[in-house]
Order: sequence, then structure tokens, then C-alpha cells
Amino acid sequence: MRVIPFLFTAAITLLLVYLLNRPLGEKVPMPVGNFLSPQSGFWQNAEDTAACFDADLSFPELKGKAEVYFDERLVPHVFAENDEDLYFVQGYLHAKFRLFQMDLQTKAAEGRVSEIAGPKAINYDREQRRMGMKFAAENSLQAMEKDPKAHAVYTAYTAGINAYIHSLKKSDLPLEYKILNVEPEEWTNLRTALLLKMMAKMLASGTEKDLAYSRLHQVFSTRQIKMLYPQVPDSLKPIVPPGTAFAKPAIAPAMPGDADSAYFKEAQPVSAFEEHTPDRDNGSNNWVVAGSKTASNVPILANDPHLELSLPSIWYEMQLSTPQSKTYGATLPGSPYVIIGFNDNIAWGVTNAQRDVKDYYTIRFKDSRRNAYWFEGQWKPAQQRIEAIKVKGAATVYDTVAYTVFGPVMYDESFRDTLTKQNGLAVKWMAHHTGDDGNTFYLLNRAKNYDDYVNAIRFFECPGQNFVFASKSGTIALWQQGRFPARWKDQGMYVMPGTDKRYDWQADIPQAENPHAVDPARGYLFSANQRPADSTYPYYIPGAYITPRAGAIDLYLRSMNHITPADMMKLQNNYFNIMARDMVPLLLNYTDTDQLSPGAKKCYDQVKNWDLFAGPLSVGQTIYQTWMDSLSINIWQDELARAGFKVELPAEETLMELLKKDSTVMGYVDNINTPEQETIQMQVTDALNKTAVMMAGVEKEDRAAWAKFKDVSVYHLLKDALLPFAHTGLNVGGWGNIINAVKKSHGPSWRMVVQLSTPTEAYGVYPGGQSGNPGSRFYDNAIDTWVTGNYYRLWMMNKDEQGDTRVKWRMNFVKQ
Repeated sequence: MRVIPFLFTAAITLLLVYLLNRPLGEKVPMPVGNFLSPQSGFWQNAEDTAACFDADLSFPELKGKAEVYFDERLVPHVFAENDEDLYFVQGYLHAKFRLFQMDLQTKAAEGRVSEIAGPKAINYDREQRRMGMKFAAENSLQAMEKDPKAHAVYTAYTAGINAYIHSLKKSDLPLEYKILNVEPEEWTNLRTALLLKMMAKMLASGTEKDLAYSRLHQVFSTRQIKMLYPQVPDSLKPIVPPGTAFAKPAIAPAMPGDADSAYFKEAQPVSAFEEHTPDRDNGSNNWVVAGSKTASNVPILANDPHLELSLPSIWYEMQLSTPQSKTYGATLPGSPYVIIGFNDNIAWGVTNAQRDVKDYYTIRFKDSRRNAYWFEGQWKPAQQRIEAIKVKGAATVYDTVAYTVFGPVMYDESFRDTLTKQNGLAVKWMAHHTGDDGNTFYLLNRAKNYDDYVNAIRFFECPGQNFVFASKSGTIALWQQGRFPARWKDQGMYVMPGTDKRYDWQADIPQAENPHAVDPARGYLFSANQRPADSTYPYYIPGAYITPRAGAIDLYLRSMNHITPADMMKLQNNYFNIMARDMVPLLLNYTDTDQLSPGAKKCYDQVKNWDLFAGPLSVGQTIYQTWMDSLSINIWQDELARAGFKVELPAEETLMELLKKDSTVMGYVDNINTPEQETIQMQVTDALNKTAVMMAGVEKEDRAAWAKFKDVSVYHLLKDALLPFAHTGLNVGGWGNIINAVKKSHGPSWRMVVQLSTPTEAYGVYPGGQSGNPGSRFYDNAIDTWVTGNYYRLWMMNKDEQGDTRVKWRMNFVKQ
């Protein structure tokens, strides 16, 4: 029996049971007869384990010929005679193996989910359009197509995608199209731009706190808010090594003279406001060590971007080669180039900068028509964009979005989540006005040295990223790169007045002054979404920074020598809880053991004897994290509840740092809702007693081990609708503030380690597979490898190795 087709059929049976035991209509959008048809239904998506991927293909769009050699993991090694053919083939392969993923993500970016999901997605689509996602993509597209070289590349890539789409028969459609009863659309260069804006939005989620801080400002002073949510924590290990001297800033933005009365002290309306609280641990790790610290005497670079884990994976692994260049790594289906990877001379990786490049402005409209607003002492015309949202099974919804000098009016009286009922709230986002960010990767794919790397990354504008670099010449570097506004102190902390230009961004920080470091004496550099520089950096750079992982990485790299790629792989999978190292002694010290229940005493002893590693079997980690969560609520929730909405509680390191200085945590330990004067001993003890009650329940359910407690899962993009194709209950430890930052369905989406030796030695893995077809054995074949912390050797193939035993299939592309 062939196992994969059997499992696929079993999964489909479970899916049918799931769907057919629910009402028809929205739950079962596909015509059941067509779906079950032997000729064109889901059966056609079952891929035999002996499936052959050999093919001879011809297309009129090609200029010459290209060959694709697939290895045993279905990784394509593409060899083309020129750039246009290279990216045509990349587009074709992306579509062949990931078409639905690309289609869905760009529809979501444009605000067209209602066409698939019906009325329940209308608010999501309105938000996307009111944020100006398509507006931003259109602006970038102008830059992308202005340059003849870039235009040729994007057009070739689009043509490759469409060549595959045009080859599809009904029976060939990916399974998801059959379930949803929809068909793929032609690709355009705009859709590539939309995908990149979707990535920008995802990576910028939660980096701006304007709306939340404006609401908090009703009950807390600016000083208190800064104490609760500090920008420069005591435990910071910045990207730029401490002690680095920064040059005098070239830009000195001027604060408006009336800022104290019109901005900092202005009471913001609080009606009709809800704040989405993003995952504070969205982020990534990268680091590089110089040859002075490695066993091979050459640099080693590592990168693991932390994103939502999904099937199919966000990444698609491949090699792209022409006679002029050869590069290998993780590509993004829907966009050309290798995004994270290496070539014969360099390696590079990225993490999110966490910088705030989005601000909100109150807009005073002349009347309900919203076609004029008050700016610079006069009524200024507002440009209006009519958005037609097509809705499956319902009438088209029309939404009018007003555009101002700041950007689109995202919130007004017609759309929820606004701070005011009568006035508008415009959003200014750097992504609205950026150029061809993709050019960075075109150039990085071909870079030979540090100068090429610096030249490449200067084109990258939004979202801000930390580009780590290593070369075979021995240079290591890390730049925080992006287009960042030069702000006056605390600009953008709250919603700003939109009546005059003094509150607008006045200039950008010069690219050369972005935080960066090259060949430090200590022999290593790292980024893990922490603040890029300490308080001596001369610009105000607000963001939603993450501190603990950087501290853990620094702790290990500082003590390591004679480093090997195996050491770097082990570090990427490291479970040490550096926060617990500092917090557990405080918890134990402040616990009144005489007031503990028997169950709490047991928990106390387990944490006391815990090794501080958050491995999958660790019960100590489960107790510790639950204890910390309960304590955070005890200390912060009573005061923050006064804001009247669900507030993101201060970070664990904030509590730890304040507790080291003051056992009352600046007075927040006392519960303002009780007549009793609570102490830190009372709150810590109470939190542990509550934890013990919870632990008693999970122990009965056999969920006390950390992996079982958090239940790591990799879901299909359609979540519950395709639950049979998900992987749940993975045996993985870690947490968002731990180097191996695996949470429930979020974590390292691609692990890569590259040693810049000759030849290059590289390793990688991601939790998924090359194929987006659930009926393929290459759909999820790498998940177990990823779970166990293992890697695949990455093969940078030479053209003369086409007879190598690692080559399993071959596609030939020729001009028709």
C-alpha cells in the first residue's frame, strides 16, 4: 500500500465528515458532486509516492532555455541563461507548488476576502482598504516599473505564474479551489507589490502604540506610561555594541511650540474605541560570528525568522542560477528573488526592526460628506476613493475612503475602532510611499562583498529590518535598514493633531546614520528584535522592542569559541529561559511559604529545583510561566482596567527590573479595588496558589509537560476549514522570550546556518514541505525534522553536477 495517498484519502474523509455534518451553504461552498467527481474532484489531487516531476515545457515568453533539477526534497535548482528566464521559471514553480497560497495572501492584502468568505469578512476588507494597502502597492509599483531592469524582472516573473495558471485544467486545480468553489485569477505585477505590502503590515503589527497610549493617557501621565512600557530597559543588549560613539545627527527635528497643550496634555476622546493586542513576541533571531571565534577561522551566519507557522509554509526553498550569479535560500511565493540565503561570496539574513513607522492624526472634516478638512488655516479638499467590496452571496458593499496630506482616513463615524465619533483619524504609514524594496534582494543575490551589501540594502525602506551579513573575505556586519522618520522627542507616542504641518514628519534619518556595526572587536553581532542602540543614539526611535532573546544570545556567543555550524544549530534550538534566571530568585524570595496550599508548596519546590530550560517535557516551565502570568495580572490589571479596554500588560522584564529596584513596583503591587494593603509577598503567594489550582487540572488531563500545555500546532492557511491537514500537539518547547521562540502556532519559520568556507557549508529547515498540495508527500515532510531540531544540508548545485545522484527529476524550459 502506498502510504501517502492512503493518508490523503483518510484526511479527505475526515474533512468530508467535518463539512457534511454541518449545514450546507457557507460551511460547504463547493458543489459536493463536483468535489467528489472521479474525473475532476479531489481524487485528482492525490499524488502517488512515485510521482514524477520530469517535464519538457515550451513558452513563447522565454528568450532561451532553462533547466530545473529537483533533489530528493523537491528543492529546485534553476539554471537559466538570463535574468528574465530565471524569474519566469521561478514564477512558474511558485505557482505550480504554491498557487492557492499566493492567491489568498494577495486577495487578503487587497481587501478581497469577502469574495471568498462572504459577509463575515467585510470589516476585514474595509480595514485593509482604509489602511491604504492597495494605495501603497500602487505607489511602489510605479517605482518597480520605472526602472527598465526591474520592470523586465517583475514582468517575467508574472508571466511565469500566468503560464502555469493557463496550463491548468479543472482537474488540476489545487484542492482549496475545489473546496471553496473558486478559481485562480491571473497574476499581475501589482499583486507582487500587494504581497510585499502584506508582509510590511504583518511585520509592523503592534510596533506602533499610538491608539493604546492615547487611551491610557486618560488615566496615566506620560511619565507613568514610559515607566510601564520603557523604550530602553536596563537589561537591553543592543545591536550596536555598547560604547559605540555616534556622530552628531544631521537632522534636528523641531517640536511644535504648543505641543505641551495641543498634544501631550490634550485629553483624547475615548468613545467607540477597541484596541487589537498583537502578539508581543512577533520577531526573529539572527547573528554572525567572525572567523576569530570559529573552528574553521571563517565567519558563520545564522538566521531564524519567527512568523505564523502554516501549511503551506510561508517560505519556498530554491536555488537560482545564471552564468553571472548563483544564490540559494528561502524565497517568498508571490515575489521573485531569494529573500534569506547565500551565494558563492556572501550570506545574509533578516530580523524585524520593530521600529514605529506609522502614526495617526485627528482630522477635522467640514461636514459629513468628508470631502474637505481643516489644514493650515483653511479647508483643504480631500481626495475620495470609492471602494467596491464584492461579497460572496450578498450585495456589493461600497465604502468611501477620504485621503489627506497624511494618508487615508482609516477610522471615522462609519467604521469602528475610531477614537472619535465625529472626527476622522488618518493613518500615515511609511509603506504608503516607498519604492522597489525588491531591488535589495536582486542585488543581495548577486553581491560579492561588504560594499555590494551596503549598496543593496539602501534600497530597502519598509518595514525596517536588521540585515546581518558575512563574506568569504571575513567581514561581518549588521545594519538596521529602513526609511525612518526623524522625530522630535515623543512624536507619535499619541494620536497627533492633524490641523497643521508641524506635527507631520519633517525629514527622514539619513541612511548612513541608521544603527550599524562592522567587524566588532568582540567577534560577533546579533539581533533579536531588541532596540538597536542604547540611549546614546541621537534620534528618538520608538518601537515595540523585545529584550530577553538578545540577552540570551549574547550570553552564549560571548562565552563560545572554536564555534562550528553544529554549535550554531544547537543554539538556534536552545531552550534556556533567561527571564526565569533573573525572576525565579525574586519569586522564591517573595513567596510566603506558610500561606501556600499543599499543591502550591509542590509547585514551589518544582520551580526551585527547575533547571531553567523550557524543554518540551519541562513541568517547571509550565508552572513558572503560569505563575508569572498570574502575578502580572495581580500587579497590573487593577490599575490598567481603568483605561476601559483590554490593555497589553507590561512586559515580564519590566516587572523584573522594577521589582529589583522597589518591592512595591512603584506602588502597583497594591490592589486599588480592595481595602487591604497588598504587599509583594501577598501577591506572589496568591499568584502561586492560583497556579497550583490550574496545575491540578492540567495534571489530571496529562498536560503538565510544557509541550502538551501550550499545544504547538501548524495549521493550514484556512485554519479550521482544513483542520485535517494541520499538525497539532507537536513536541516542541521554547517560548517567545526564549531563543527557540516557539509558541502555539508561531515560531522559527526557517532555520538557516551558513559557514563561509570554500565550498560553502550550509544547513536549513522549515516546518512544512515544498508542495502546497495536501495530497503530496512533500506537503509536510520536513515538520518532524524541524520538531527534533535537525537540519538538511543545503546543496548549492553546480551545473556540471546534473548527473549527481541527488538529482531526482528534471524540467526543461525552452522558447516555443
